[in-house]
Amino acid sequence: MTITVFSDIHGNTPALEAVLSDIASCGVEHLVCLGDLVGYAPFPNEVIARIRSLAIPVVMGNYDQGVGNAVEECGCAYRTQEEKALGLVSIRWTNAAVTLDSRQYLKSLLPRYEMTVGKISLLFVHGSPRRINEYLYPDRPDESLRHVMTGEKAGVLVCGHTHRPFVREVGELLFANDGSVGRPKDGDWRVSWALLDLSDDRLAVEIRRLEYDLASLEAPYRSSGLPMQYFEELHQNLKRQ
Repeated sequence: MTITVFSDIHGNTPALEAVLSDIASCGVEHLVCLGDLVGYAPFPNEVIARIRSLAIPVVMGNYDQGVGNAVEECGCAYRTQEEKALGLVSIRWTNAAVTLDSRQYLKSLLPRYEMTVGKISLLFVHGSPRRINEYLYPDRPDESLRHVMTGEKAGVLVCGHTHRPFVREVGELLFANDGSVGRPKDGDWRVSWALLDLSDDRLAVEIRRLEYDLASLEAPYRSSGLPMQYFEELHQNLKRQ
């Protein structure tokens, strides 16, 4: 069985379509989305409609939770007052842009998703099993990761939220973060998602990266009223490559 896991699309339709095209070319059997469909980019309703058309399990992200409940709080850990101010613009814009139908869909998303394949039990969440907005970064200490799974039966945790992909084995536990489709934060502008290959009670995880037409986002950003800084951050990562 193969499973594609992707998340943190954040209203970026060109990035999402690039991922879905690559998934189709790989012949993947199962897709799971770990949320944060909206925020920061100009296509919240379009992304929601596309995800709904796939009829796949979708876990609620912290941004989905905020917009679904029409509040000005996304549960994001902004580091500076400037980031916080920009974040407030984003969630206000997104709350104004989404349709009632889109908002109701965001409110209906799953708190978590679990599946068992052979002897392998997998748990899919947005942030962590404990909190929707807990950040499990690549450098998280082993003991801290073990503690995150206290009381959980699964031996594999797949999450998103940090926008930084990684795969870690901690004893008998495996942790995988799929990164971000629409807004990577690891210095690489390319979309990121995870391909899980399960066979003979073994699991292999591949983090996949793909370029897309980033320039196609510039005009929609300029006409949307969203801060151009969001586009420029993606473009700066492109120029570093």
